Order: sequence, then C-alpha cells, then structure tokens
Amino acid sequence: MGLKETLMRHGFTCTKRYGQNFISDTGLLCALAADGANAGDTVVEIGAGAGTLTKALSDMGAMVTSFEIDERLKPVLNETLAGTNANVIFADAMQFDLSELNLGKYRLVANLPYYITTPVIFRFLYDPDLLSLTVMVQKEVAERICAKAGTAEYGALSAQMQVMGNVKIMRTVNRNMFYPAPEVDSAVVRLDINPKADREFLPHYRKTVAAAFAMRRKTLANNITAAFPISKLIAEEITESVCGNKSARGETFTPEQFISLTEKLVAAVSRP
Repeated sequence: MGLKETLMRHGFTCTKRYGQNFISDTGLLCALAADGANAGDTVVEIGAGAGTLTKALSDMGAMVTSFEIDERLKPVLNETLAGTNANVIFADAMQFDLSELNLGKYRLVANLPYYITTPVIFRFLYDPDLLSLTVMVQKEVAERICAKAGTAEYGALSAQMQVMGNVKIMRTVNRNMFYPAPEVDSAVVRLDINPKADREFLPHYRKTVAAAFAMRRKTLANNITAAFPISKLIAEEITESVCGNKSARGETFTPEQFISLTEKLVAAVSRP
C-alpha cells in the first residue's frame, strides 16, 4: 500500500502548520539515509512524519531516535515502523533535553519543515556530541549554506555553518517527489563536524558574524561599531588589518577571516 493510501486510511491530512511534506520513493529514501549515516550509527531524526525516512535509516542498521511533534501520526507510525527498532518520541525537539537520552555521539538526519529549518540547525549545530548534520532543506537555503564569500547568497548562515566543518550539497530533490508537493525544489546538505576554531571561542565568533550581517548595506566597520564598545576608527583599523580594506562588507569575509576578525575584536574590547 502506498504512502498516500496509508495516510488516508488512518484519516490523516497534512497540515501547513507543521510543514508536512513526505517522501515515499524507496530508492530515494535509501539514498537519503546513506547520505546521512552508516550502519551502527546513532541517529537523531527531527520530524518522523510518516516514518518513511525513519524506516530507511533503521533498515540500514542505524539506531534511530526520532522526534515527532504531531501526535495525530501515532497510528501511521505504528504501522510504518512496525518491526523496526526505531524509537519515536512525541515531543518538540526544540525543547527536549537530549542529555536525558544518554545517546552519546550522534548524527542528525532530517527532512526539515521549511518554516523551522534555521532554528533546528542552530539548536543542534554547536552540540559537542554532534558528529554530522544531514538535512533536507529548500534548495535556495542549501545554496546559501554552501555559498562562497563574496557572492550574493553568502550570509550569516553560510559563515556559521562553514566554520563548523566541511559542508556540501549531496543531492537535489524535485518537488514532485513529495506528498503533498511543496512549491519549491529541495536539496540535501551534509555538514561533517570539524570546527575551525576552539569551541570556547565560538560564542564570540557567532556574535561577530551576527553583527557583520545585521545591516548588509553598511560596511563591516559600521556594523562592528554598533555591536561592540569600540570606536569606528578602531573598527576600521581592525577590518583593514584582516582584509586590507577598511570599507569591506561582511559578505566578503571567509570564515577564516571572521575568526581572525573576532580574535582582534576580543583583544580590543578587553583592553583597559
């Protein structure tokens, strides 16, 4: 029986509130599971949905803990996940304390609802137990995540994701592969965690990046001055020392340059 028929038999209708768009193609689901994990991996899935990706992950030998916020899906998941070892928790993953589960090191895999993509990413991105993050997102968002400095797509999301390791687009997925079909195509992005800066330093980095992109039309020095207790002259001197241009804008800075900029800002702010 197909996914659509299973949902209909249980009287389930998708709702825009939770951004529910499910995939049923077995070949694609196996490929998505392989994009994110290997046999024996501990996997956290955000949004079990109808359980199709959950089952593909479990069938490949991953130990899956999946979160689902919509309790109307309980009877559907009882059927689609019958015979698997997947553990479904009906709770909001944004509020749940993962430490209660004692999972240890894990990989995150998710077909994310578009409306909550960025909050979910940042909820888990800096978790020291996270090994990799593989998410299905809007194609446009995937392109922003992987964008290079100096391009129109590059922004705070790009700089924060890329400082945490190697990120790449694994595959694109046509909107017609979903039920119901969304209005845009999607892409799978994988980030393998390998931070380019010490974890203790990352909160400072995040503050710098947030400031740099607060007002894209302003120069980096102007944005820095608004966010840090330093003069515009010092902000320009620091910016120039990193990239050779005191009037540079945030979108021209690579993650490595943002690290250098942050180090200099932290030193400048700490001076008596």
